[in-house]
Amino acid sequence: MNIPARFSAGLLLASLVCTLQFGDSASAATAKRHIYKGRVSQAVLNADRLLVKGRYQTAADFYRGALKRSPGDLNAAVGLGMALGKQFKLDAAEEQFDKVLAKDPDSPGAHAGKAMVMLSRLNSSSTTIRNNRDAILKDAEEESQRALAADGQIPEARYTLGMVYKEQGRLNDAAREMNSAIRIDSRYADGYTGLGMVKLAQGNSVGAATNFRQAIRMNSGDWTAHYGLGQALLNQGQIDAALKEFNTALYQFPNSWPVRLARGNAFARQGNTVAAVKEYQESIRIKAENPAAYLGIADIREARGDLEHSIAELRSSLELMPTNTEIRNRIGEQSMKVQKFDDAIKEFEAVLAASPSDSRAADGLGTAYYLKSQKEMTGGFFGSNDFENAEQLINKAVALNPNDMRLRLAQAKLRALTGEVVDVSTLGTPKNDGERISVAQALLAQNQFAESSALMNTVILHAPDAKQTFAIADLALMMHDLDSAEAAYRKAANFPNSAERSRRGLAQSAKLREEARKSLTFANDLSRKKMTASAIDNYHTAVYNNPRVAAARLGLAKTLDSVSKPTPVQLREAAIQYRAYVGLSPTMPAKEQDKYLKKAEKLDAKAGKRESREVTQAP
Repeated sequence: MNIPARFSAGLLLASLVCTLQFGDSASAATAKRHIYKGRVSQAVLNADRLLVKGRYQTAADFYRGALKRSPGDLNAAVGLGMALGKQFKLDAAEEQFDKVLAKDPDSPGAHAGKAMVMLSRLNSSSTTIRNNRDAILKDAEEESQRALAADGQIPEARYTLGMVYKEQGRLNDAAREMNSAIRIDSRYADGYTGLGMVKLAQGNSVGAATNFRQAIRMNSGDWTAHYGLGQALLNQGQIDAALKEFNTALYQFPNSWPVRLARGNAFARQGNTVAAVKEYQESIRIKAENPAAYLGIADIREARGDLEHSIAELRSSLELMPTNTEIRNRIGEQSMKVQKFDDAIKEFEAVLAASPSDSRAADGLGTAYYLKSQKEMTGGFFGSNDFENAEQLINKAVALNPNDMRLRLAQAKLRALTGEVVDVSTLGTPKNDGERISVAQALLAQNQFAESSALMNTVILHAPDAKQTFAIADLALMMHDLDSAEAAYRKAANFPNSAERSRRGLAQSAKLREEARKSLTFANDLSRKKMTASAIDNYHTAVYNNPRVAAARLGLAKTLDSVSKPTPVQLREAAIQYRAYVGLSPTMPAKEQDKYLKKAEKLDAKAGKRESREVTQAP
């Protein structure tokens, strides 16, 4: 997982902002000539050396001493602001920069320093600051530009401007500014660190690692570079080497939430879930608005089978981040796994209301309604206002993104649930495994079992590691596609540290098969005794637990067909079950298949006539 690409300013700015590390003293002198203006006193130079060595408090004392001896020394005031910023004393730092700008509105160092302070503030948990993120970034960009207008050769200002661009998602612009900073001063360590962070966000872990190593050679005390190098190594699967870098970074900055988060990810990859949860919780303690840490804990809880606990953990994070679509999607997906379909529908609809183009939420919404239809007694709720609202949300998403195949497949799933025949092949050929899964679900919703299985087998074959294989297995189990789930769990068992979870998944599948068998036996017995309503209930349970049991489909169809005064909904469901029975019986003689399909057509026609009468007779 590419952490820097997923998070906002907090992840990077806790570590990068307000840094002015220059490596050796010669490099410091080169850079300082542009931060400062006019003659630089020896006292300021002495303080600078302390700043470079990371002795921020002592450096601040030296700058204060210089100001006491010479109150008009604006360079000392800029240096003091930088030293205070290094200690995250942001109000005091900004006060120093404002004092300088009041006397010299064109001070490049003061403008660069104010930009860094603004970026640092984005690390705050304040709701006001988080709600004004875009405005703060804009102000930081303007301050950086003012610094460069005063002196275009300030590497710090180039770096800060690059960080602003990165937080705005303008990665190419960010890389350009970082390279400019390095060209101005080839010994400017932060420029290499910043460039490494940009490359991580671009998915270039190898290139990022090279930049981080360059920064560390110039300044071994740059904890951000150690963190970034660890992240780049973790992305490449070098877990032990990554942990070594994270440990170094944590030693240098013990209160870093992104390092704690990264260590948690590394421990999780090793299978050390106890240590991983501890690191995630520590990351949350430092910064509560930290979605990745909650999601990491949720992953571990889910892998352990503790879904209710996982959902509770995710819901607690929503109190801090109510608009986070990743968390809402995850709650929706896990709610489906514990058969809380209404909760899942609520979460997916909330995501689509805020982000109409979210194909993941649209796909989840269609899946939740499919599972609800399988579990409930009849499909009567498809005429409800809730279902119509879901259709409207997905139709809006498709209208906004007509070429998104997953959205169109989600739309097809809902249409199929109303009894409409949808030719999935007209929606295009799936280009990736995510789309193949969506197609498989759409086919399953239309009882095209063989075609659905073929696609799922392809997806299972492609799964490269345990995490993805288990994800496919869990999804198939949630859909009660037991054949696909068992195939995926068996494959997952071959990966390291996966045997126990595979065994648990296979046991869940076996339990569903057994419950389906018992329900079918009981339903058949009730049907023979003409206890129709109870028989229908038990056939429904059998079909829900294992949709591929042909005998349960046929028994349900015949029992619904035998109701003395069936409703239009019951007639249509009987037709659906007859078609499902045919779909599950590929060796059935063509003549017999035709008999059941014609019977289904007659039931649909009969339902249509009764619906027309009901409309006519309505007051």
